Amino acid sequence: MTDTPREGGYRPGYEVAAEQVLELIARLGLRPGDRMPTENDLARQLGTSRTVVREAVKILSALGRVRAQKGRGLYVADDEGMLGAGRFASFFLPTDLDHVYMLFEFRRAQEMETSRLAARRAAPAELRAIEDAAAVCRRGFETGREDLFNEGDDAFHSAIATASHNMFLQIAVREARRLQAQSAIIGLRGSVGGHAAKAVEEHEAIHQAIRAGDPEAAAHAAAAHIDATLDDYRKEIQQRLFSPAS
Repeated sequence: MTDTPREGGYRPGYEVAAEQVLELIARLGLRPGDRMPTENDLARQLGTSRTVVREAVKILSALGRVRAQKGRGLYVADDEGMLGAGRFASFFLPTDLDHVYMLFEFRRAQEMETSRLAARRAAPAELRAIEDAAAVCRRGFETGREDLFNEGDDAFHSAIATASHNMFLQIAVREARRLQAQSAIIGLRGSVGGHAAKAVEEHEAIHQAIRAGDPEAAAHAAAAHIDATLDDYRKEIQQRLFSPAS
């Protein structure tokens, strides 16, 4: 592979190869931790030399997108290498209410923007995924199954993030929800009672706004959902703090 012309100059072959490796990872549907083709295989598939591929791998390793294990091959890097998402966990204290409330603020901003973008960008298959996830959540509520409710809830927010077509928001939403799940040790414990009933309706409002292609209505519905969740969280904390000891 020779250097490629670009606006304002030429691009080194290894730079082009690095982009092509990322495209290949996406095309093959490889996930963090999955083994990648060898350097020889990559060179063959990209139509370039192994030397160029090796330099491209060095770049991707430095960016945290690829992990090279001596004697074992190449792997897609885990989440900690992409956006540094896992590093949030090093300072987040799930029993610190200030941290929990800051996390809700962070989630509110995320969910508003992912819903806004999803209303603009969602493909038909992505709209179906959002609808299906909302249905699973509703079924979990109606049957009193906490596991099903939580499964649908996770899938719903993940599907909206996917429909935003912004990989950074997808990673950030996943990490924030993971941290919020940790905070459940002092807050809501996945009850499928009153809060779940409201969540089901709030999900439907978000879904309908995204389906209608109304970005601001979707953002408003998402904000209302997070605000209501925080409200219930505060009530639960107050009840635990001030209820008589048994």
